Amino acid sequence: MIIAIDGPAAAGKGTLARRLAKELGLPYLDTGLLYRAVGRRVLDAGVDPADPAAAEAQAKALHPDDLARTDLRGPAADQAASQVASVPGVRAALLAFQRNFATTGGAVLDGRDIGTVIFPDADVKLFVTASVEARAERRWREHQAASLESVTEDLRRRDAMDAARAAAPLRPADDAVLLDTTAMDPNQAFAAALLAVKAQNSE
Repeated sequence: MIIAIDGPAAAGKGTLARRLAKELGLPYLDTGLLYRAVGRRVLDAGVDPADPAAAEAQAKALHPDDLARTDLRGPAADQAASQVASVPGVRAALLAFQRNFATTGGAVLDGRDIGTVIFPDADVKLFVTASVEARAERRWREHQAASLESVTEDLRRRDAMDAARAAAPLRPADDAVLLDTTAMDPNQAFAAALLAVKAQNSE
């Protein structure tokens, strides 16, 4: 079974994906880490993450060890990831990696274009969302390295960039189940997601 989970930053899709993978005995891939790792490689090289040639070169040079770095979270990594993700060459370079990961024994993948681009024929598609205020508070509680106001503004800017990019803009797949976690705690969100997975997979 291939389960595609998409949604904006801090909506809770990563937590859900990990729990679903464990519950269902499937491998898990956080595809956002691929873009974060590419963004971090670009920053390390001292070039602009918005430079298409530089971003594509680093995507092609990505190594699995890059996904284990401890500096792939935070405002700088968030911004760089969003910038490189808008480059068609980067997305093309990472497409095979994501598909190869899941096609052997199934998987749960979370990201922003899993159900629309990477696996449009996935067995189950979820689009996990929440209000920007709820997402900002969650992100702020995780890090508290910046003010809640600045975290909120960062998320609004990230949402706008993700929705407006020409390459695989963030949007729900036409057949995705929408899951709004604004008023849910993690256990409630997991129960709702598991119910949706079982319902979709039985169709």
